[in-house]
Amino acid sequence: MKRWPLFLLFLVFPGFALAQADPAVAEHFVRQYAAHYRVPPELIAALIDVESRWDPQAVSNKGAMGLMQLMPATARRLGAFQPFDIEQNIAAGTRYVTALMWEFHGDLRLVVAAYYAGDHGIAREQLNYHNPDVVAYVLAVRRQFMIRKYAAVRPPRRSTP
Repeated sequence: MKRWPLFLLFLVFPGFALAQADPAVAEHFVRQYAAHYRVPPELIAALIDVESRWDPQAVSNKGAMGLMQLMPATARRLGAFQPFDIEQNIAAGTRYVTALMWEFHGDLRLVVAAYYAGDHGIAREQLNYHNPDVVAYVLAVRRQFMIRKYAAVRPPRRSTP
């Protein structure tokens, strides 16, 4: 697939210039939209860990864009008209995760698999998906989710006098 020159991204996607490199900004929006849509913020953060490694300007070889690697049609459908804008990307990605949570009755394995592979195939296969890429993706997100979930509840270390 042909890669777009960087200057064209600014012309075609005006939000590309709005991308910020400050991870605290992205983390703020993750907490905000996860709370708004009532999904675990650790899940949204884990998806970003695996999808883009927190690079707001990431573009996949298939054309997925931004922190949550939204495909252009999905981004537009969910209101991210500037998919490289951190807030729009996280808001739309979290909205998509919320829809998947409803569709798969909160089963995080199916939600994550559908986020990666699309909900139609996962809805048919349920937990019988056999694609090694999907399995590896679900395991990678699960690992990051668990790291984040248990880091948040880990008691602080006591210093010894």
